[in-house]
Amino acid sequence: MSKYCPVTGKRPISGNRVSHANNKTKRVFEPNMQSKRLWSPGLARFVRLRVSTSGLKTIDKLGVDVVLARLKSDGVKF
Repeated sequence: MSKYCPVTGKRPISGNRVSHANNKTKRVFEPNMQSKRLWSPGLARFVRLRVSTSGLKTIDKLGVDVVLARLKSDGVKF
């Protein structure tokens, strides 16, 4: 599964793992992805989404139907 959040656009980014001796090696920072089953009153059904935790906060703030309308206009299937 991809580590991409369709709501916030978060994706993996690269950075450095820094040791106590200040040695730097490459590492990947991945978003905290969660699979959620959300009830949509507008569609009158459950919608299964894989979103980041910050995406869940966005859904709580704006509402499920507003976010689903944005995803639909962007061409995301759900």
